[in-house]
Amino acid sequence: MKSTITMGSTESDRRGLRNSVSARLLTVICAVVLCSILVAGLWPFRAPQNEVSWLTNGNGLLFGDYGSLLSAGAFKSSNSTDGACLEIWVEPSAIEGSGTILSFYPSEHQSTLIELRRWLDGIGLQRRILGQKRSAKTAKIYANHVFRAGKPVFFTISSGERGTSIYVDGALAKVSRDFRFSREDWAGQLIIGNSSVTVDTWSGQLKGLAIYNRELPASQVMQHYQSWLGSGRPDTSSPDGAVALYLFNEVRGNTVHNLADSATDLVIPERFFVLHKRFLKRPWNEYHPGWHYWSDVGINIAGFIPLGFFFCAYFSLVRRIEHPAAVTLGLGFAVSLSIEVLQGFLPTRVSGMTDVITNTLGTAIGVIAFSHKALHFVPSKSVSAPSTMEANVHVPSRQSADENAKES
Repeated sequence: MKSTITMGSTESDRRGLRNSVSARLLTVICAVVLCSILVAGLWPFRAPQNEVSWLTNGNGLLFGDYGSLLSAGAFKSSNSTDGACLEIWVEPSAIEGSGTILSFYPSEHQSTLIELRRWLDGIGLQRRILGQKRSAKTAKIYANHVFRAGKPVFFTISSGERGTSIYVDGALAKVSRDFRFSREDWAGQLIIGNSSVTVDTWSGQLKGLAIYNRELPASQVMQHYQSWLGSGRPDTSSPDGAVALYLFNEVRGNTVHNLADSATDLVIPERFFVLHKRFLKRPWNEYHPGWHYWSDVGINIAGFIPLGFFFCAYFSLVRRIEHPAAVTLGLGFAVSLSIEVLQGFLPTRVSGMTDVITNTLGTAIGVIAFSHKALHFVPSKSVSAPSTMEANVHVPSRQSADENAKES
């Protein structure tokens, strides 16, 4: 009879429509998750502008969040083991913080890296071997509570046979009998405002810098400090053995002149850089105990859980491929490795294998969460469209059934 109502067909169409919408929604979610991870991992996609500018109210340079400069040439190596001295006049942007103020990247025949770093409200000079673990103990001298709000500080770090001393504004602040450095440690290319091998920026004002190939006695340390404070340069009436003297009085341009040797003038690049950035750093070289390290680990794990969950759902319910869990794990590893490789070319990002491991772990957690139906966000059955046979099944109406009974 023509009045027969195909109720099964209508219900099947509705179910097919719901499944089609669910499949499209899941596809969109996967695309959003993948794009979000790529943006988070590769932002800002290129080297930012070098945030180094001349001070408007005096001699000096201002370093922003991403600012650095380097010497045009390398400081020559010396076989002398005599003492050496460093004078630097700085004013940090904040009372507490951390970062590398200056670094000497060694020549090809050396493996020792020497850095002047700021830790919280203190300053220290350290020497470490390239490629060693971050958690490895390094030789250093450190003086704390030396920075003051809104005030420049003049540091003199002088080393000789009896050890190394740190002077703050001409006054002795720290002595170490175990830590020593010589003119040989200053060999290599000078980088200011950042580490030479990783992102470890320092922000603030730099007003003066001098390097000597001999130890300065305490009396001369105070004399130099007073001269810097009064005239913006050290008293050079007597030969001091200066190998570098930067007054930062050029006011404009992208070159800071070394009055002792023009071959090592400082250059201000247009864009921020890391001189010798490490590529895919090994996990044991990246590890260092502390809250910052473990928070990064947690973020990298959590960031890839959605990828594991939604892509495993997509491969299981929409594409219905074999071994969706294994394919999802491979995808998470490939995405993470690709990001870390590309980060090797971005100076503001750190390229390391620790992130690949933690990202893959996060992907695995997402896969497990979907496999155990922990969240039930996606229907348990395939969200593909219904089959033709299912759509053509008709349920007879009650009227049709009664007529058939009468005929019999």
